[in-house]
Amino acid sequence: MIAVIDYGVGNLFSLVSSLQYLGLTAKVTGKPDEICAADHIILPGVGAFADAMNKLRETNLDATVKEQAAIGKPLLGICLGMQILFEKGLEYGEHDGLGLLKGEVVPIADDLKEKLKIPHMGWNQLKIVRDCPLLKSSKDGDYVYYVHSFYAKNCAESIAAVSDYGIPITGVVANKNVMGTQFHPEKSGEAGLKILSAFAEL
Repeated sequence: MIAVIDYGVGNLFSLVSSLQYLGLTAKVTGKPDEICAADHIILPGVGAFADAMNKLRETNLDATVKEQAAIGKPLLGICLGMQILFEKGLEYGEHDGLGLLKGEVVPIADDLKEKLKIPHMGWNQLKIVRDCPLLKSSKDGDYVYYVHSFYAKNCAESIAAVSDYGIPITGVVANKNVMGTQFHPEKSGEAGLKILSAFAEL
């Protein structure tokens, strides 16, 4: 069973629908005991870094996620859920993340050398930079769907794939059992389904 963590900062319908389409059992939950009983954990998220972390802390789910990651349970963060896996986020100030991955989340606009639209929104191609179980069925050039204004930086040890948007945008990260996608696999068609399927097989 895959626990999809519900902490009030994400539209979970399309994600659960994608998992069910793949024949996977998914449970949307904010209960620590159900998260601990699951085989895999997905941490989704849409919105602001600080808001997401505050909501996790209010329900003590931050501790649950860290404990489950520490025992080796496969954990996948999606979009904002990926961003809060890092040490800190620089969105409306500096805020601590879960610290499960080294690096920080910064505004894309601060690093762009050309004038491109922010947010980075729409389809973009993946460039795989190292082998990763999450990408075992993926290939260079697969199109995935992004919607974000901040990206993970100073995280070279965990980057598995990037997308070009004037700068290399961190697309997929992985360090042992802790993984994340900046894009939305549940909105990325066949390419996204392959990634969700690969995660479920871990």
